Amino acid sequence: MNIEQTALDGVVIITPKRFGDDRGYFSEVWNKTALAEHGIDIDFVQDNHSLSVPQGTVRGLHYQSPPHAQAKLVRCGAGVVWDVAVDVRSGSPTYGQWTGVELSAENGRQLFIPAGFLHGFSTLTPNAELLYKCSDRYAPECDGSVNWASQTLGIDWKIDPSKAHLSPKDANAVDFAAFETPF
Repeated sequence: MNIEQTALDGVVIITPKRFGDDRGYFSEVWNKTALAEHGIDIDFVQDNHSLSVPQGTVRGLHYQSPPHAQAKLVRCGAGVVWDVAVDVRSGSPTYGQWTGVELSAENGRQLFIPAGFLHGFSTLTPNAELLYKCSDRYAPECDGSVNWASQTLGIDWKIDPSKAHLSPKDANAVDFAAFETPF
C-alpha cells in the first residue's frame, strides 16, 4: 500500500496496490498488520455504505463526539467523490484547516480520517457510492454536524454550491464560526 501524508497530521491517503489482468483486478483494501506498521492501528467495528444518486450531493460535515468519536477509512466503490476532512482538535496547529482528495472506483484511493475531524463529501458523478469503516458504532446522542458551506472554512467542494443536493440536517447545520469542538 502506498501511504501519503496530507497537510493535516494523521489524515493520510492510502492507495492499495491492484493486481490486474484481462478479467479486471484484485486489491487488498484493508490489512490491519500492514497499516499498523504505518501507525494506523484501529479496530474498526462498523462498515457503512452510502449511495448518492444525484451529482452534486453534499453529505457533511459530520462528526461523532466522545465517548463515541469515530476514526474512518473512506473509499469510493462507484463514481467519483471529493472527500474532505477538517481538523477540529482543540489546540491543534491546523485547527479549522481542511484537506480534500478525489476518491473514485477507478483510482482506488482511500482517505483515513482520525477522530477529531469533521468529514464530508460531494459527489462529482451521479450514482456515487462511498464505503467506510468506522472505529466506533453510530451513536445518535453523539452525532453532530457543521455547515458544509461555512465561509470561515472556505472549502472548495468542486461543485456549484447553488446546485448542491442536501439533507435538511446538513442544510441547517451550525456555522463553523459558532461551532464548539468536543475534541
